[in-house]
Amino acid sequence: MRGLVGACAILLAVLAASGCGTVGLSEAGDGNAASGKPLFTQKCGSCHVLADADTQGQIGPNLDDAFLQSRADGLGESTIQSVVRGQIEYPVQEPSTGSPGMPGPDTLLPECTEGREDEPRGCVADQDEAAEDIAAYVASVAGKPTAGAPASGADPGGSTPKVGAGGGPDGEAIFADAGCGGCHVLEAAGASGNVGPSLDESKPSKELVIERVTKGLGAMPSFADSYSPDEIAAVADYVVSATGR
Repeated sequence: MRGLVGACAILLAVLAASGCGTVGLSEAGDGNAASGKPLFTQKCGSCHVLADADTQGQIGPNLDDAFLQSRADGLGESTIQSVVRGQIEYPVQEPSTGSPGMPGPDTLLPECTEGREDEPRGCVADQDEAAEDIAAYVASVAGKPTAGAPASGADPGGSTPKVGAGGGPDGEAIFADAGCGGCHVLEAAGASGNVGPSLDESKPSKELVIERVTKGLGAMPSFADSYSPDEIAAVADYVVSATGR
């Protein structure tokens, strides 16, 4: 994963310098960073580390690491915003590293359609506006020091244990902490991710949840290095309970 972070950091720097399909999409003043933060958390946090958003996704690059040196070298926020905007519009869907690719904008930010009953999960009113808001937010915070944030390169799995009322692991808190809602629908958790399957519809068994969280599958990474077996079991119990299986 660290190799992927480094590779993406180089790619972003090259794109920013060359303007290859990215720079120029955004202009100074485009986007609303305040609106972009909750969108980023919901749509992107399950794949990316970003200290300001308190997200710990491990599928894609750590955005703080990716832009840290660029900021130190004087890369401006408008350029960073254009790079991020370009990555949303033209994502690398089949990385040469073999890692899961980034979904396209129609999957990540599907537009709502007035009068349609079967709206896409997590749809947005305006795709371009939502993408610009996310880009503006990332550009405003990525690679900047955040109070209480772990040092760059720290293990994102080293979060404070989530303890429930009975003294055991709190599955609901861990579900949120791991960013599961960024990929999955789970009404009880207020989650409307559209990358992975809807848990409300699939109603997975406890055994299946434990297996998937522990081993990963496809675009879903393994969380075995981030959470203990007891914590993973607590998440499985929460999902089973929340879906009414």
